[in-house]
Amino acid sequence: MTGAQYKARYAAYAQAAEERLAQLCDAVFAPGSRIGQAARYSLLGGGKRVRAVLTLAACALAGGAPDAALDYACALEMVHCHSLIHDDLPCMDNDDLRRGRPSCHRQFDEATALLAGDALLAAAFSVAAGADAAPESRAAAAQILAQGTGAMLYGQELDKYYETHTADEGQLLTLHRNKTGALITAAAALGCAAAGCALPQDAVYTALCAYTQAVGLGFQIVDDVLDATASSAQLGKPAGSDATNGKTTFVVLYGVDGARRRAAELTAAAVEALRGFGPDADFLRILAQELLKRKM
Repeated sequence: MTGAQYKARYAAYAQAAEERLAQLCDAVFAPGSRIGQAARYSLLGGGKRVRAVLTLAACALAGGAPDAALDYACALEMVHCHSLIHDDLPCMDNDDLRRGRPSCHRQFDEATALLAGDALLAAAFSVAAGADAAPESRAAAAQILAQGTGAMLYGQELDKYYETHTADEGQLLTLHRNKTGALITAAAALGCAAAGCALPQDAVYTALCAYTQAVGLGFQIVDDVLDATASSAQLGKPAGSDATNGKTTFVVLYGVDGARRRAAELTAAAVEALRGFGPDADFLRILAQELLKRKM
């Protein structure tokens, strides 16, 4: 796969998710609802749609039609957006910017943002349960979303705890395998569920889990590096917030150069996990490498 082919496929996947998310907002949020407006503001306000793209690509690698996974991909984006709205709240990270715009509670108000995040989480399960898929696939998707959300929330709990306690390497890995990695790994599982794979014993699912676990941790390490080295304008959110909040990060543990090396090792591990899949996995291989190089 050439670089141009990769970019075209990524753009197609992301655009499909963007269009479907807009349709779903019309279906799940009441007209004129301020909570619905806030949810739309955050959900449709940009973003790389990495989790949605991973879901669609995982479905394709597992032998399914990517469109079959579209509602699952959108449900996962809703869960992720819910977590971002809540992350930005004053009781959490107290961030004023998200994706280059005022964060949800700054654009609206704190109570509306809290409820908008809750509404997105509820909508995610409604979307997954209502997908055009076999009943066993929808049941699997609901379970995957629930488990991923629970792990992510546990990660957020740990994140808050380690603002006032020093984390060692093992504790930091546990934190981010939950807070960041859980929803990225859920993307692989949702894609396989949409393709009709028998989980969890399916070989494609096993390989994709290894891939997404490495990608998810690498993604977080790159986030830590960018927070320490990029500007707020580049990131679209406050730079240096980790240090401001006293968080132990991979940059704190390894230094910037060491963190970059660790992210590169994880990217190599992600690519290696797909060794047995030939050119069909080229898109995912390139995606892992592109996430390593991202600047925002």
